[in-house]
Amino acid sequence: MSHVPQHVPFELSGAELRDAIVQFATNPIYLDNLSWQNEDNPYRRQLRPQVLPHLDFDKVPGRENILDYTSLAVQRLLTTVYEADLVFFPQSGLEGKEEDFRAFYSPANRALGERIRPALERYAFGFLDDEVETSGKWTRASLDSYLDSLDMGGGQEPSPVEAAVTGSTDPVRAARMWLVQFAPDFLSEASPMMRNLLGYYGPTQSEWFKVVIDEYGYGVHDTKHSTLFERTLESVGLRTDLHRYWQYYLNSSLLLNNYFHYLGKNHELFFRYVGALFYTESSLVDFCRRADRLLHGVFGESVDTKYFTEHIHIDQHHGRMAREKIIAPLIDAHGEGIIPEIVRGIEEYRVLLGIADKDLSAQIAWMDDQPELKKLHGPVYEAIREGRVVAPVAHLVEPFNELSNTHCHEGDELCHIVSGTMRFESGLDSSLTLEAGEGVVIRRNRLHGADILSDECVYEIHSVGDYRKCL
Repeated sequence: MSHVPQHVPFELSGAELRDAIVQFATNPIYLDNLSWQNEDNPYRRQLRPQVLPHLDFDKVPGRENILDYTSLAVQRLLTTVYEADLVFFPQSGLEGKEEDFRAFYSPANRALGERIRPALERYAFGFLDDEVETSGKWTRASLDSYLDSLDMGGGQEPSPVEAAVTGSTDPVRAARMWLVQFAPDFLSEASPMMRNLLGYYGPTQSEWFKVVIDEYGYGVHDTKHSTLFERTLESVGLRTDLHRYWQYYLNSSLLLNNYFHYLGKNHELFFRYVGALFYTESSLVDFCRRADRLLHGVFGESVDTKYFTEHIHIDQHHGRMAREKIIAPLIDAHGEGIIPEIVRGIEEYRVLLGIADKDLSAQIAWMDDQPELKKLHGPVYEAIREGRVVAPVAHLVEPFNELSNTHCHEGDELCHIVSGTMRFESGLDSSLTLEAGEGVVIRRNRLHGADILSDECVYEIHSVGDYRKCL
């Protein structure tokens, strides 16, 4: 069974698709921000519409390109489209934001989003068709053997992200950046799951509802899982208003969250969601145990980790529920033919987890390496100036407080300041101040942005491909 819906007569492609995407993204609430953080306004999120006309959304990328800028743009767009189905209000109340509220939930905005969604989903998740194979004869017995073989414990070795955080030159900064990546999911936790509770499909529906009830604290707001996560954020000095840290969400963080919305929005993928639900609920036990240990190791006793310790207990139960009360009855009702889809959901989610771990680890290393990458500016720029390296260059002149909202590049680049002063942003609490004659090497696919601190800044962006060849 194909993973992503193929072209259908009403679906857009090519220039028509690009025009529709730009039309959606030019809604005033999606324009670039003048601050690194959004101020308690869940309807505003920066989609950088000025760049979208130059991107190709029609060809599905392979895994090697899934973290490129076009994919980041697609994940930001999909998050925005999916969230038009959810109810958000500012923590401080709606007063003064009524126009943004109406713009976000307007029929026109939602219709435009739905128009581009199928093509965006194909672009975002189409690469999984080449990553996962579930062909062959699957039976209850082979499924049981497969589920029993899955390693939910993770072993004793630290995960790539644990190693990146604890080994960082600034573990507090790294851990805060790590926590921010969960905000798109955890602050509206179980919302994608709710998409599969609607309708009529028997006792399994009620069992699934029990999982959601747990996530929502049995109706007690203080024990709702998203409330517990807010307390974790607050205990390490982070804010909890939705998408305050939009500029710092990594491509892969949005990819993981969007995957569950994708499975829940498209009910033909229901059984994939069942598989992904089983795996995430079962594997979260070890993940949350490690997260509790990691956060206490970095922040000491001041950090509130109840969000994670609560999941250590509850997800042991949820994992069993998903297997015994959801998967098994569904096979009883619908036959062994649904098993490949259940397995595909598990395997696809495992692929995405691996991508996310590597992406965040690389971003933390990129943040740590900023002083060294600033030093490398000299030899790389000298190689360009002396003609030993030929690199296309863009000459830019920007005024005071011009903010280049966060983005990434498809190859290594060199930022060189000709005159003026720039703040170069490489992650939450991670920046460099660059003066005339200075600069920094920008690594491929690493999230970054810039702010102009002088009345005017003249700078160059040299596309060097692989900066190591310049040394």
